[in-house]
Amino acid sequence: MDRIFAPWRIDYIKADQPEEGCVLCNAAQADDDAEKLVLHRGVHAYVIMNKYPYTNGHLMVSPYAHLGEMTALSTEMWAEVMELTTLCVRALEMYGRPHGFNIGMNIGRVAGAGVEGHLHMHVVPRWNGDVNFMPVLADVRVINEHIGETFAALRRAFEELIAQDKKKGSE
Repeated sequence: MDRIFAPWRIDYIKADQPEEGCVLCNAAQADDDAEKLVLHRGVHAYVIMNKYPYTNGHLMVSPYAHLGEMTALSTEMWAEVMELTTLCVRALEMYGRPHGFNIGMNIGRVAGAGVEGHLHMHVVPRWNGDVNFMPVLADVRVINEHIGETFAALRRAFEELIAQDKKKGSE
């Protein structure tokens, strides 16, 4: 029998209660970005890793404001969400050279929103054969790298890209 190890999920399994309040607001207000898996902070929005990812490097772009409808976002907020989504794609391409991406929002519980009431854009890197047969036969996702290692690699990619963009802007 094959074994799948995902040691970081034990915190989720053993949790007596879900995190109080909105997890995205809590992360936005936290002082420790590494603990909350926040990779980058912009003016109106930020990038956070999904703690329970579909694939390695599953990122989310969230406005700081607790808004549940797209029509509530200002033009500036929406523009930054899209700008950071593009930055995520660039960083993920540096990190793991995915073959494609799933990018989108689930708005409302009926649409699959796990964090209802706080918009966020999912950026999910995909590789040929990344899910194989496990979700179909065993209702299991296989994540092949520890989330801490993924965070460190992606943080380096974000820092490098932001430095490159600043250098281009000053030229």
